[in-house]
Amino acid sequence: MTTHITQDNKLKKLIVVGDRILIKPAVPNERTATGLYLPPGVHEKEKVQWGYVMKTGPGYVLPVPAEEDDAWKPQEEKVKYIPLQAKEGDLAIFHVAAATEIQYQGEKYFIVPQSAILMLEREEEL
Repeated sequence: MTTHITQDNKLKKLIVVGDRILIKPAVPNERTATGLYLPPGVHEKEKVQWGYVMKTGPGYVLPVPAEEDDAWKPQEEKVKYIPLQAKEGDLAIFHVAAATEIQYQGEKYFIVPQSAILMLEREEEL
């Protein structure tokens, strides 16, 4: 069985671990407010960038203490997670210094720890 990667399912095979978030950078504005064109490297030197959350990890690990009297029971998943604030589709503003830039399927992404995210914008009503 062959699976073809399309725009809809190309990120489904990726598993983001821990407190990491996969962000697709937004296309920066190529002109200033006065109409001057900026060279390509200008936006990459900024300390803060923004992009859209594509996938998130399960969160911060919170281990559950093992009970010794239950040694005869089958071993279950003993790890719990504190979920992340970021959700898929959020607009995230983050520190570039803490991010890791990757290329996947010909596109640029950032893997960012939750602690490097400064602000999220979500479309739902509060």
